[in-house]
Amino acid sequence: MLRFKLRERIADLEFRERKRVQLQEIATATGLNRMTLSKLVNQHGANVQTDVLDKLCAYFGCRIEDLVEHVPDELQGHSDIVQ
Repeated sequence: MLRFKLRERIADLEFRERKRVQLQEIATATGLNRMTLSKLVNQHGANVQTDVLDKLCAYFGCRIEDLVEHVPDELQGHSDIVQ
């Protein structure tokens, strides 16, 4: 599963700028839909296109691994997984 770390990037930005950053502010600056950003912040396993990640990397001045982390699923009970 992929874990999106958008909440952490927003917290870092808020700390640096010493002000609250709203999702709408990020949406306006990046051209992304606010609901897309909300899903990345609040939902596990959200589906996202690569251009969204590219825009967020540009906005936050970060690398892809600063936004997304691969977390292996528990393999117990998943005998249908091909290895």
